[in-house]
Amino acid sequence: MISPAAPFTTVRREPDRAAAQPARWPAHTVSSERVSVAVYAPDPILYVGTVQQLRHRPEIELVTDAHLDTARVSLVVVDVVDDETSLLLKRLRHNSATRTGVVVGTFESGDALQRTLNLGVAAVLRRAEADQDKLIRLVSAIANGEGVLPGDLLAKLLTHVGGLQSSSLDPQAVSLSTLTAREAEMLRLVSEGLDTREIARKTAYSERTVKNVLHEVITRLQVRNRAHAVGYALRKGLI
Repeated sequence: MISPAAPFTTVRREPDRAAAQPARWPAHTVSSERVSVAVYAPDPILYVGTVQQLRHRPEIELVTDAHLDTARVSLVVVDVVDDETSLLLKRLRHNSATRTGVVVGTFESGDALQRTLNLGVAAVLRRAEADQDKLIRLVSAIANGEGVLPGDLLAKLLTHVGGLQSSSLDPQAVSLSTLTAREAEMLRLVSEGLDTREIARKTAYSERTVKNVLHEVITRLQVRNRAHAVGYALRKGLI
């Protein structure tokens, strides 16, 4: 189904349909080809509601559990993009067969929005605006390789990025929240559930080196343990 760490509901045997796009809705011609869609949601109510809007549309083919990784479009429907959602988005980002859109209740900050986009999300739609037609247009836009972001979220993102650029001009604004390539790789392996021995085998380092590297990361990021370090790194877009 999905990433072992993420208890998301996925599409069961639903022979069906849908396509979509948000923000300023340009005129859009729907292709005659059906778009295969996988739906992911942590809440069964969100899952069922989304599937019901898509299932009877001729433009859409909802894929079964056995074929989730072959979907042309993956829709992730959540209240907020939390650590579990980030893990799922990260996994989907590495699947070249699919492009991902997020239907979300809210973003707490521009930083949260930027982290989500950094995880390979092509399009965003607010749940409050996600009626059937907009979902269809969202899916269609994603399938056609387009990026979609509501105007107010784009403004929030630009404000956030502008603030980051301003702070980067301050020579005192040196961030300790950075990772070397080796540290990032080890944290990615931790996020996939590997233990010290398995990480050592994968990276060709000794177990002692793996422990030392991860201890250094935990200390530098001022987090409690490996799991906390993974969550922090995902939220900051470090892995």
